[in-house]
Amino acid sequence: MSQKPIFVATHPRACSTAFERVFMTRRDTLQCVHEPFGDAYYFGPERLAERYEEDEKARLESGYSDSTYRTIFDRIASEHSEGKRAFIKDMAQYWIPPNQKPSTVAPSLANYRRGVGTDTTALTPPTTRSPHDGPPYPYHTDGEPNNPTVIPADLLANFHFAFLIRHPRNSIPSYYRCTVPPLDKITGFYNFRPDEAGYDELRRLFDYLRNEGQVGPRFANQDSASETSGTNGTHSGVEICVIDADDLLENPSSIIEAFCKSTGIKYEPEMLTWDNEEEHRVAKEAFEKWKGFHEDAINSTELKARTHKKTVKTDDQLLAEWTDKYGEEGAKLILDTVKANEKDYEYLKQFAIKVPAAAAAK
Repeated sequence: MSQKPIFVATHPRACSTAFERVFMTRRDTLQCVHEPFGDAYYFGPERLAERYEEDEKARLESGYSDSTYRTIFDRIASEHSEGKRAFIKDMAQYWIPPNQKPSTVAPSLANYRRGVGTDTTALTPPTTRSPHDGPPYPYHTDGEPNNPTVIPADLLANFHFAFLIRHPRNSIPSYYRCTVPPLDKITGFYNFRPDEAGYDELRRLFDYLRNEGQVGPRFANQDSASETSGTNGTHSGVEICVIDADDLLENPSSIIEAFCKSTGIKYEPEMLTWDNEEEHRVAKEAFEKWKGFHEDAINSTELKARTHKKTVKTDDQLLAEWTDKYGEEGAKLILDTVKANEKDYEYLKQFAIKVPAAAAAK
């Protein structure tokens, strides 16, 4: 079983922080690293996002204006080397130029080679950008064949990847809410950007890792007889492990147990409860930097199954609900963004962990 650092790749508002809280209870064996790459993506000298491009003041005040992809990987390597397995949860889009721009390797990682591991401190001093006016991207570096990310393939190979998704009809309005009053004053996200939905980037990362053999062909939580083998009958990559947030909320214990089995984490039912002062202190400290996004997860005490099965609403019902909350213009923007991302969600959904009926009934 792989003991590589675990990287749970997701998109915004996928219930991923509630998912992460489960594994924050395993501090004896796991070192959780909460959404580290947004530092470089939004604020640093290698930033890819356009959100703060014209707001240097916000970048400086964030405290992350010097964060590069290399400094973040080195922090993860340092925490992983302390005798605990790193557990990183973050957005796939933080590694991928938005709007399907071609990718090239982040300058701070341009001299990375296989065998270095996740610790890049031994590499030669990085150059984070070439001297030119304007945003740092596009970089002056070369890209890698088929790699949609700014991270070298040899560095990606050091991680055990899993994936977390949620239907856009749930995630998109949740994200929109964080970008309009009154929450925008807390989050610092003052406008909704459809290019931050994250589904396209998550799908492209998933497909790349799968095509490279780093993930799959074996599926998590399936009997060997029903698994798909490679052409030589071997399983070269880690299992394909995709969690759907709705499945998680319907049956948390079985889904978490299946995830643990796939990633090599010891499952214990106690993981699903964290109602004590120390657990709340650790969570509040970890989630502090993304204010306004994680209050529900911070205030939670456990991950428990829904008491009532969620009813799927029609587009007309949802549009009416969103119009009541956000007005006609906001509702239309939400619906258009939902529709633009449904295809990528449905594609990833076909790979999601399936829990046997007997387990789901527990």
